[in-house]
Amino acid sequence: MVGAGETKECEMLSMDFLDDVRRMNKRQLYYQVLNFGMIVSSALMIWKGLMVITGSESPIVVVLSGSMEPAFHRGDLLFLTNRVDDPIRVGEIVVFRIEGREIPIVHRVLKIHEKENGDIKFLTKGDNNAVDDRGLYKQGQNWLEKKDVVGRARGFVPYIGIVTILMNDYPKFKYAVLFLLGLFVLVHRE
Repeated sequence: MVGAGETKECEMLSMDFLDDVRRMNKRQLYYQVLNFGMIVSSALMIWKGLMVITGSESPIVVVLSGSMEPAFHRGDLLFLTNRVDDPIRVGEIVVFRIEGREIPIVHRVLKIHEKENGDIKFLTKGDNNAVDDRGLYKQGQNWLEKKDVVGRARGFVPYIGIVTILMNDYPKFKYAVLFLLGLFVLVHRE
């Protein structure tokens, strides 16, 4: 429940923002909007550059569950590579996508099955799970193939991805953060 003091504070913050925007001439406002656009486009260019350098469609991912504890915890930020010429090895931590599931999974390679023609299939398992991942795979699928791999974990930063989890779990928090960041860029004049 919002108290009267909090409501007045929100109204004053809103009025301060509107006063700042009104005091800007058109040229300053256009400059701020362009500045915001440059920040967004720079972030996209950095992301695309990382995709090219790492060979991964998603060079940075956040661990969303505790299935890889103690190696990785919920909220850890992983850096991935996905070089075509690197063979997949037992014990390696891979991020893979399963057909029909939107969110990729971070698990360790448990077994490798190599055919005579050189095709490699592999089985994964979360370190904190009791059984392998066959129950997670598409029905009738017992092994993953290289095409399923999004990337391989090459490094991590602990718990820094918790902000992403909070934004996904609480959409209002996400919109508030995005609104405040946009507001800061538009009003901040330096």
